[in-house]
Amino acid sequence: MEEFGKRSKDTSIADYGLGDVKAAYWNLDPAELTEDTILNGQGFLTDTGALAIDTGEFTGRSPKDKLIVKDAQTENTIWWEGSFNNAFDPDKVEPLIAKMKAYLKDKEVYARDCIACADPTYKLNIRVITEYPWSNMFAHNMFLRPSDEEIENFNPEWTILCVPGFMANPEEDGTRQHNFSILDFTRKVALIGGSGYTGEIKKGIFTVLNYVLPQDKGVLSMHCSANTGANGDTAVFFGLSGTGKTTLSADPNRQLIGDDEHGWTDKGIFNFEGGCYAKCIDLTEEKEPQIWKAIKFGALLENIDTYPGTSTVDFESSEKTENTRVSYPIHHIDNIAQPSMGGIPKNIFFLTADAFGVLPPISKLTPGQAMYHFISGYTAKVAGTEAGVTEPQTTFSACFGAPFLPLHPTKYAEMLGEKMKQHNVNIWLINTGWSGGEYGVGSRIKLLYTRAMITAALNGALDNVEYVTHEVFGLNMPTSCPDVSSEILNPKHTWEDKSAYDQKANNLAKAFVKNFSEFESFANDEIMAAGPTVGATA
Repeated sequence: MEEFGKRSKDTSIADYGLGDVKAAYWNLDPAELTEDTILNGQGFLTDTGALAIDTGEFTGRSPKDKLIVKDAQTENTIWWEGSFNNAFDPDKVEPLIAKMKAYLKDKEVYARDCIACADPTYKLNIRVITEYPWSNMFAHNMFLRPSDEEIENFNPEWTILCVPGFMANPEEDGTRQHNFSILDFTRKVALIGGSGYTGEIKKGIFTVLNYVLPQDKGVLSMHCSANTGANGDTAVFFGLSGTGKTTLSADPNRQLIGDDEHGWTDKGIFNFEGGCYAKCIDLTEEKEPQIWKAIKFGALLENIDTYPGTSTVDFESSEKTENTRVSYPIHHIDNIAQPSMGGIPKNIFFLTADAFGVLPPISKLTPGQAMYHFISGYTAKVAGTEAGVTEPQTTFSACFGAPFLPLHPTKYAEMLGEKMKQHNVNIWLINTGWSGGEYGVGSRIKLLYTRAMITAALNGALDNVEYVTHEVFGLNMPTSCPDVSSEILNPKHTWEDKSAYDQKANNLAKAFVKNFSEFESFANDEIMAAGPTVGATA
């Protein structure tokens, strides 16, 4: 067994029971990882220089196969009632690790030292050991990159073992099926097998931080993007996949702090990551110039297609998946905050892609409404994005990130509520979805308008305008906004059939009420009063 690359003085891959691998490559740079990927026949360079790979069977996360070891530490702290926290038998961990290591015998492996959390007070040292070079490149892109000096003295707190080629035997190994993503908070190890989808690596650590930071450090962890203006004002964007979180935070007029995962301390916010992981279906330079320019050498494209006979990416193609992705180090974006930290947020935006065309494109929320919509975490899936989806479907994900919340959602909601009130933060609900009718009838709200509304909120242009109240959802809607057609600000005005709008608004209100019933016992009167009024006429 040979070992190559930069590593701490007293560290060997044999320390991890992998002394019989063919070779171990430590902390390779993107050029070396790109070369190995291509030589292994696992990827190719596109005409922009970005490396393109296929993740295989899985092109997205598998939430049902995210497992948490249920032991003395986690038994009474994890939100086991949540549909995304599935228990794993602690007695199955060591046998499974042994099988994964046996699978790697005589294979080449890639090890990387990396860091989560830009605020040094809360930094988490991670060692990532991967079967494939491109999985290791993803870790390089997405986590913070230690200096050579830091590598020499690196002491990892958590270890990720990512072996996509290893298939579990559910009957023997205690998994649901052959793929798995397991977190063991006692051993401080994350095990990924049977799936090449790289997002499992970052979301595993995000789940770890969502457990440790609120519970042990008093820090609110958030599934959000963030940026900061020239005068130092910080803005935060919550939203589920496809709502525009990455797009809207990549504003050429503001410095990007991060696009997905942050912590909020008494002093301000900080990015967990060192990179961005953007959806790139239908990506154009016109719509998203920052992301477009970031797709160059060092970026990793996943599950994309190219135009026949070329190495030019066809971003419109969803032949392999709707969830085409690109990861890149944050410094691929021109205008970034260095380090990836910001002050106390002045504005928070909840993003939803309402495919029913009901919610206003922008509304200002009361503290009670803010908590209600944060706990609800609403967006909608549209036809064509998943098999069997033929019409818009409501999707609720508590705190805009339920799959990654190991604690009860009210823990995060309470922390956010305290911070909002303490710092008098403006909270806005932004609909990036449909107007003039539901999906298939109306049209998607123009990105140009959404950006103009957010800019107006940030610069105070909406502080002194007239507001009207939405009769079903109780939302405060501005009647005017700079650079935005006033007729779209009230969604009902954009529908030809007003009675059809009323019906659709009430249907959506019922879905909100039904979803929130799970949280009623934890919600105070202020939050409960902030819900929609079913049966009202908008």
